[in-house]
Amino acid sequence: MKNRDEIAQALAASGYIADADLATAISLMQLLRRPLLLEGEAGVGKTEVAKALAKVHATELIRLQCYEGLDQSSALYEWNYQRQLLVIQAHRGSDSIEDQVFSEKYLLERPLLAAIRRPKAPVLLIDEIDRADDEFEAFLLELLSDFQVSIPELGTIPAITIPHVVLTSNGTRELSDALRRRCLYHYVDYPDVDRETRIILARVMGASPSLSLQIARMVEGVRKEELRKVPGVAETLDWAAALVGLDVTNLHDAPETVHETLVCLLKTHEDRARVTPEVTQRLLGKVA
Repeated sequence: MKNRDEIAQALAASGYIADADLATAISLMQLLRRPLLLEGEAGVGKTEVAKALAKVHATELIRLQCYEGLDQSSALYEWNYQRQLLVIQAHRGSDSIEDQVFSEKYLLERPLLAAIRRPKAPVLLIDEIDRADDEFEAFLLELLSDFQVSIPELGTIPAITIPHVVLTSNGTRELSDALRRRCLYHYVDYPDVDRETRIILARVMGASPSLSLQIARMVEGVRKEELRKVPGVAETLDWAAALVGLDVTNLHDAPETVHETLVCLLKTHEDRARVTPEVTQRLLGKVA
């Protein structure tokens, strides 16, 4: 698939409603075989892009969740030290034992190595790269540039297939220019009312078009309040599912239920206290 519209339709069929700019970025990602860096607030659906791509390509999703202190051994490979020790003890005194234990047989694949050794190109999700250290980010450059990795005991291992690479960042720290140069870039924002309505319809069974539109408009209003944690798309879907499960068909017919179920959207004590019944009523009054 190279056409933007074809990509958008395929993503929609897998449950992800993409805007035109994102579909274009994915089209170029596939055309140029370049990694795609998705940046945006937490909860806007960046990780879901990689999951949808894996469905579209009917391939494996390999996920590397980044965190502070993530190192090469956790992301690339480790040696099976327990098996190596057993073999060394069993062949004590043998001169060739070192060559035997540092071989493919004792290599444990981690996500990055696994992604370039699959016979069918997987989707490699490097999630929340901004949580990793600068040193790990620098380590990634060889993989993202040449799709090969270096293992001292085995040498350079080139990719069998080039994975579809998606990196996500919540913007908690600035990424290096070197990493950005190796990637295509797209900023994922909160969806507008129309797209969020379509997302609800695609993901929440039993949600009618009218209720989905009301929910999307209400969430848009909630996001404009001064909140500590703005609700993301996942929270919208939880709220929509809760309302459908409680047999709400029109928000105006159940204002108390609307306010009570805002626990699906508001995830801090401060935000819950800020959105009082009066605030809920005010926001609900703006929903057609």
